[in-house]
Amino acid sequence: MNVMPGIATLSVGDRKLLQDFVDEHQLFYGPDPAIMRNHKLEPRTAAEDAAMKKHDDPHLLNQVRGRVVSALSESFRMVEQMGAAPGAKWGDLVTAIFSASGDLSEISPAGIVTFAGVCQYPIKFVNKYWTNDPSVGVRHGDGFIHNDSRYGGIHNTDQSMMMPVFHEGELVCWVSSTIHEGENGAIEPGGMPAKAESRFDEGLKMSPFRIVENFQVKRDILTFLQNSVRDPKLQFEDLKVKLHACLRLMDRVRSVIAEFGKDALIAYLRRNLEDTEAEVHRRIAELPDGVVRFNTWIDSTLREPALLKVACAARVKGDRMTMDFRGTSPQLSNRSVNAVMGSTKVCFLTGVLQNIWPDLPHNQGVLAAFDFESDANSLLDANNDAPCAMSLLPMFRTITVATVSFPKFIYGLPDGAKARATVTLAAQYNQPATFVYGGLTQHMEVTGNFCADINGNGQGARENKDGEHGVSPLFGFMCDTGEYELAEEELPMVRLIAQHLATDRVGWGKYRGGLGYEQMVTARGTSMWGFMTGQSGSWFCSAPGLFGGYSCPAYPIAKVKDSNVFDWFKEKGNAARFPYDIVELMNEQPIEAGRYVTADAGMTFEMVQEGEIYMICQGAGGGYGDVLEREPSAVMKDLSEGLISHENAFDIYRVVYDRRTLIVDEAGTRAARDAERAARKARGKPYADFVRDWVRDEPDADLPYFGSWGDNGRIIAGSGKTRQIMEAGALQPVFMADPRELRIAALEARVAELEG
Repeated sequence: MNVMPGIATLSVGDRKLLQDFVDEHQLFYGPDPAIMRNHKLEPRTAAEDAAMKKHDDPHLLNQVRGRVVSALSESFRMVEQMGAAPGAKWGDLVTAIFSASGDLSEISPAGIVTFAGVCQYPIKFVNKYWTNDPSVGVRHGDGFIHNDSRYGGIHNTDQSMMMPVFHEGELVCWVSSTIHEGENGAIEPGGMPAKAESRFDEGLKMSPFRIVENFQVKRDILTFLQNSVRDPKLQFEDLKVKLHACLRLMDRVRSVIAEFGKDALIAYLRRNLEDTEAEVHRRIAELPDGVVRFNTWIDSTLREPALLKVACAARVKGDRMTMDFRGTSPQLSNRSVNAVMGSTKVCFLTGVLQNIWPDLPHNQGVLAAFDFESDANSLLDANNDAPCAMSLLPMFRTITVATVSFPKFIYGLPDGAKARATVTLAAQYNQPATFVYGGLTQHMEVTGNFCADINGNGQGARENKDGEHGVSPLFGFMCDTGEYELAEEELPMVRLIAQHLATDRVGWGKYRGGLGYEQMVTARGTSMWGFMTGQSGSWFCSAPGLFGGYSCPAYPIAKVKDSNVFDWFKEKGNAARFPYDIVELMNEQPIEAGRYVTADAGMTFEMVQEGEIYMICQGAGGGYGDVLEREPSAVMKDLSEGLISHENAFDIYRVVYDRRTLIVDEAGTRAARDAERAARKARGKPYADFVRDWVRDEPDADLPYFGSWGDNGRIIAGSGKTRQIMEAGALQPVFMADPRELRIAALEARVAELEG
């Protein structure tokens, strides 16, 4: 209890009376730091301890696990097949089961780890605050809904249904269903507003509350939610879908109890967690003690270019591993790219489970084995007032942090080591490119959401083969990119090219990263439609290569404005000469009346006229190993498939061949590569000379830089006269000027200059 004036003069009884009064009359049940900052397992309960002593047969518990996993898979498919949101249709969802205390024990086999990982926080909030509250309570048949990331979530587009499972009056577990719904009434349609300058611009902010009572949806609350969003049909349908997925999961859990007994279920849920955490500690113990440092940067706030540092030092000591994010950029008080620490940790968990130890059960026991350090009020550990609708930008970097840092520890381990559970691979592309859309459809319906093309990031190259093209989003390995023809029936969007693998968008290396794909989109049949994007990567590609491999290029957004491509197509011969390639279209500029624009990939919502073209590109995963060690035959295969150009086949790989037949000159290639190795040595310089020429005391004054510069205790924020220097332990949120006001001021100054 905080010390109040005169508290010391009160008796013990009076102090208790005062504390009881304060507890009973709490003004606001905001996000609880004790819940949100704790990623460890809850202490074993008496019921769990008794159940584990009663059921210690691993074969029996494995049978229970099989039944539960099957139930989770079934409920996942229910949501996928019945959900209305685009995310539900292509796998951006999860179902999960939690212990009675709220610890995540198992997720659906094809589910998104992060959605389930953050759902432990609202369940623990309900357990702590609503269970014994006489105005709320937690009873059989209740269902709680939630979406506010400050209470546990990735961002506010994700909505979770959570239901308690009772047996003979005893709470035995929780089940949940989560979908990326998209539209949520935010300041921009689609649910991920780049323009949000405060948390009040982010749309629905649902703290955990009951919306289902006695298995029936409370229609008054549902009406309130429908009235708060642009797409009330979506809100209603997917609420029912999540509810019935939870009901089916509850039925299957009751079948498990009927077959094996309540204690067997409780024992399995707890054993699954404790065994997983113990296994992670064993694997960490196999790693060499030491520190791996990896710094990366986000190059946009989605409203202006900026270098926002995401710092990481991975430290191993014995069987403990600490992820140290100190030195990261300060939070931006009026930009939506901040993240809360609870969500940041779970994104790191995703990186570990997808790319390092995919054989482990996908549960909270993995996360509980790690320790984390961060600076309060930083981009990865923002306070509750910070907007975080586009928290994906910094959190996706934490997935890359796992992919990049672990191989440095694992590389030298023997093949039989448990810590070497899969092949080492470079970073998957981590700035998913997609269009968020909104407006009036050709069917005269108001909607807003985002496209499935986000789910095709290029995979990083592996230690023994190339990465896969457009394989999945880096946040979920089992998602799909959807059927564009179906989307075009519902929406006034026409794709001129979709999932086109463009030449030279490669993460180069001995093994190359898998390519992303281009998207070329326009609108038709509506007078009110618009797009925004949620990506960065126009200046700095933060999906690095590994062990000598290169990153892929950086990608701006491209547009052809002030013209209607459909009218242009009607003119004779134009359809045949349209270049279905972004680079060719922007260079050749065949649409004479069009205004050709390239810009930062981060774009706030803007209205689109019919026939205007918008273009984005998914990037490739990082390359693995030295480019001069790539097999010439693999280079020729890439050439034959149009993945690379003749220029780069030689400039990067130094392969000599006949351009017509693609027959390699083996002797010429060896000579060219030997010459390049010699040239590398000639270009080299002693380390001290390199440091003297390259390293600076601080970033250039005109560079909008945010984060530490060498010393993690000293944090830089901004550029020029507005640049601030802060101590890491006393970060203050940074307020960013409105880009429009800066532009107006610059134009007014120019007008004054010309008038003078």
